[in-house]
Amino acid sequence: MGGFEGNPDQESAAPPRKSLFRYNSPLFQVSLIGLVCFCCPGMFNALSGMGAGGQVDPTAANNANTALYTTFALFGVLGGGIYNVLGPRLTLAAGCSTYVLYAGSFLYYNHYHHQAFAIVAGANLGIGAGLLWAGEGAIMTSYPPRDRKGTYISLFWSIFNMGGVIGGLIPFILNYNNSTAASVNDGTYIGFMCFMSVGAILSFAILPPSKVIRDDGSSCTNVKYSSISTEAIEILKLFRNWKMLLILPASWASNFFYSYQFTNVNGVMFNLRTRGLNNVFYWGAQMLGSVGIGYVLDFSFSSRKTRGYVGISIVALIGTAVWGGGLANQLNYSRHDLPDKLDFKDSGSDYAGPFVLYFSYGLLDAMFQSLVYWVIGSLADDSETLSRYSGFYKGVQSAGAAVAWQIDQHKVPFLTELIINWSLMTVGYPLLLVLVKLAVKDDKEGEEGAKKEVAPSFAH
Repeated sequence: MGGFEGNPDQESAAPPRKSLFRYNSPLFQVSLIGLVCFCCPGMFNALSGMGAGGQVDPTAANNANTALYTTFALFGVLGGGIYNVLGPRLTLAAGCSTYVLYAGSFLYYNHYHHQAFAIVAGANLGIGAGLLWAGEGAIMTSYPPRDRKGTYISLFWSIFNMGGVIGGLIPFILNYNNSTAASVNDGTYIGFMCFMSVGAILSFAILPPSKVIRDDGSSCTNVKYSSISTEAIEILKLFRNWKMLLILPASWASNFFYSYQFTNVNGVMFNLRTRGLNNVFYWGAQMLGSVGIGYVLDFSFSSRKTRGYVGISIVALIGTAVWGGGLANQLNYSRHDLPDKLDFKDSGSDYAGPFVLYFSYGLLDAMFQSLVYWVIGSLADDSETLSRYSGFYKGVQSAGAAVAWQIDQHKVPFLTELIINWSLMTVGYPLLLVLVKLAVKDDKEGEEGAKKEVAPSFAH
């Protein structure tokens, strides 16, 4: 079987050009996948971040998100195998195309208020998102040099979340002069659809791993096209893999809080134009958070294992402080005692505290997810293995999110939702510490892909 589109351009005698921005460099390719995610999931995040998909009644958005994350959970796990069979371009393009339909379903809902289209589009998007994020995870964790994975993860995260920043500006600008608007206008949804379409086109520019050359002349991987039967077996093995079992609680927690933060903090506490402004800073905070934790994970100590310990400890401390602030805020209102809507211009100092809290939620999200991606990237060095690991992470993450959106749909008290979110994230920290201690090595021989290991299994 041939490699991803073959290996004719691996000229061992010719060193790569040293330009930082050459097309086949890891830096350029990770930046490019960042742009793809800027246009597709970045705009999706902006749409979700407005609360209720920009609508007054959250029912359609909650049910669409439940359908989305249910299929995402399945295809997130399968996505790594599909990526290994199809290669990056087809996998990413198929995934990106589903985002456009999802935004269009809310444009339709704006006029007809039939949620069936939104639910079907949500389920379809879950399939596409599973493919996109499995491919993204493989690229982001396997293309960079092994001692700069945190830096490349933060680069990706910053470009990706700029999509949420720009996406937040769209409803903010279009609704700026209307402090009483309840649902976003058609132009907002059309703007999202245009960006998402560009992302689908950009995905065809991603190179397969065999054609991406690092500055030392090595290719990222020599992985060959896989087969469906091989991938099915390898995916099933993930559920007995002790490393994946240790990362499972952090995976489950890592998108669980979105329904609470988007719908019950941003959606409940602020009017429409202010929600758009808040999202600009929520996703902007993610850029700061990913850069900060990326620096710690790559440059703080010479020992990679020590950097992991320090990174986990920092995120745990910040997480405790942020959720503690969230608890103090949540005690001021409930599902049956909703607050008056805050406006960034008219509410004065009352706006400041909730705004800082929402900003901090975005900061913590990026730090937590960048940390988990760094740990995953430290477990192996080839895209074949990392695509499966990333797919497992996104699949479990999405299963958690599907449960979370239905928890909110069943009108669970806001305070209970907050406590569940805080608890789930807290459980993940010590298990990540154990994983770093047992599986992250300071020498290259410890990585899968450099030398295959025989991993212990909890089933033994």
